[in-house]
Amino acid sequence: MNLTDTINYQKDAVVSKQLLKKETGTVTTFAFDKGQGLSEHTAPFDAMVVILDGEAEIIISSKVNIVKSGEMIIMPANEPHALKAKVPFKMLLIMIKSQ
Repeated sequence: MNLTDTINYQKDAVVSKQLLKKETGTVTTFAFDKGQGLSEHTAPFDAMVVILDGEAEIIISSKVNIVKSGEMIIMPANEPHALKAKVPFKMLLIMIKSQ
């Protein structure tokens, strides 16, 4: 499976496709068109983001990180984070729930 091909860009939109959903976590692909994003929020579990195409601006606890295709970043549990698309990008989000 080519992860980049699991989802397509849509004009002025954020698109997601859940690839796996289990009680212990989820695996989801996202496509963000230029100018789109997710506002600041927190999550109760660590999340790993892998950029599949383009590059993302990922802000974690007010620190700006530019993450490019082929790179990854961990968004720690309970830390505020947001995502912005200065250019279109696709990502894989892996969230594993701990007990």
